Amino acid sequence: MSEHSPVLLMLAPLFAAVGCALLGLRWKSVAYPITIAGLIAALYFCLQTLVQVVDSPTHAISYFLGGWNATDFPRGIGIEYRVDMLNAIVLVVIAFVALLAALFSKRFVPKETPDREPQYYTLFLLLATGLMGMTITADAFNLYVLIEVASLTGYALIAMGSRRAAVAAFQYVIMGTIGASFYLLGVGYLYIKTGSLNMIGIHDVLLENGLHGSPSVFVAFILIFAGLWIKLAFFPLSAWLPNAYSRAPTATGCIVAPLVTKVSVYVMLRMMLTVFGPEYVYGELAWSGPMVWIAIVAILAGSVMALGQSDLRRMLTYLIIAEVGYMVGGAWLLTPGGLARGESLYAIAPGLLGTSYHIVSDAAMTLCLFLAAAAMINKTGSGRLEDMKGLFRRSPVTMACFIVGALAMIGVPPTCGFFSKWYLVSGAFEAGRWEFAIALLVSSLINAVLFFRVIEYAYFGKFPEIDSTHDHSEEHHQEETVKVDENPPSILLPLILSATAVIAVGLFNKDIAGFLELFLNSVSMGGGE
Repeated sequence: MSEHSPVLLMLAPLFAAVGCALLGLRWKSVAYPITIAGLIAALYFCLQTLVQVVDSPTHAISYFLGGWNATDFPRGIGIEYRVDMLNAIVLVVIAFVALLAALFSKRFVPKETPDREPQYYTLFLLLATGLMGMTITADAFNLYVLIEVASLTGYALIAMGSRRAAVAAFQYVIMGTIGASFYLLGVGYLYIKTGSLNMIGIHDVLLENGLHGSPSVFVAFILIFAGLWIKLAFFPLSAWLPNAYSRAPTATGCIVAPLVTKVSVYVMLRMMLTVFGPEYVYGELAWSGPMVWIAIVAILAGSVMALGQSDLRRMLTYLIIAEVGYMVGGAWLLTPGGLARGESLYAIAPGLLGTSYHIVSDAAMTLCLFLAAAAMINKTGSGRLEDMKGLFRRSPVTMACFIVGALAMIGVPPTCGFFSKWYLVSGAFEAGRWEFAIALLVSSLINAVLFFRVIEYAYFGKFPEIDSTHDHSEEHHQEETVKVDENPPSILLPLILSATAVIAVGLFNKDIAGFLELFLNSVSMGGGE
């Protein structure tokens, strides 16, 4: 069975979704356990796939559906799943995050979407299936189909919230449809020029026939990346994200915020390195300068807009926009003259390691913070910062996990956020882009201000409110006797596991970075992977 794990990791949540839809109509209570079982199976098959990739001599494996393999048929006929060190790690991240978000959802889904639990969990599982499919597919058109699977389920999951969530979902639908249309048009241009939809096949045809200078390829690049930048909320194409993520149901925010933008960044890297190739992206186009400056604007804009927010979840959504700027800017860092000297990809684009690692790191940080924010709101009944007063005394475990995520977002060792920023700043120095490094440091300082403001309310704020007629000694006595009122285990367990993951990804940064370097070193500068 292990040789079929690349397809089973998608079939597990897909069949679980079918089970939720069919059995949930008769027995509503089975939807949650079916969801957990499906995601545990998906995580198991993702780990099996990662082991296969590590053990492979080339650190990459292919799985051809329907027997249309590359040995008997030309590459591009049939659908190929291709797993290397980069997407093998991303697959594990998707399954792990989805599982924790599902565990966390037990208390929130019946309360926020009453009598619709089977429908909710069916969409939840289909979203996980779409994200995994986007990550594993090696077919450009199949990627479009899976983007739409993930997008349509995401729209529905967000719209299942309040009326304001439905309006935000409609805005998301409009922007998402525009982005998907751009991507599909770009793939159409590539298919006309190359006659292939296989990602490696497209790159090989472009290279062998000298098509990188073709205007059609340039138009395809513009269309595809415009669509992807909308999907990953790259500023200024990010207006849809704050409303969609902050007004979504609690469990929805806990899966879409850590995963959707990060998987979209992965797709951007796949298009840059596998489809168009580094020789085109870093050589023919020479867009490194303007792209890094746009990323700097995105980082600063997201951070500054977060400063103006009084709602915790909304503040976190603006930080996601800044984090996207980190990853896009890192992907476009280019050492002067590196391509002309024929150096390795890692030497030519030193920020790629930081961007790749930050996909994993930011997923862990964002998951921890959104779970913690939901747990804090569960205790206070409000997302406003001033309503968080006294939470340290009431919910110390919840707040401890929040601090772990906050320190990671600021960039304090040994959390994963420190190491991802270290790799990005190091890449900026190697590329001679001091302005990008400065933007990262300024963003970290703003993050410190943001999170210490929350901590100030939660630690120094007085809870409960004391009547003004009471004397000072009575107030002091009541403050000291505030009882611990923690969240239930169904909320604390996934929250603690997410905080542990933030630290673990940091402690094992060398191993993860080593795997990612294997991927970067496998990308040929002249002939695909």
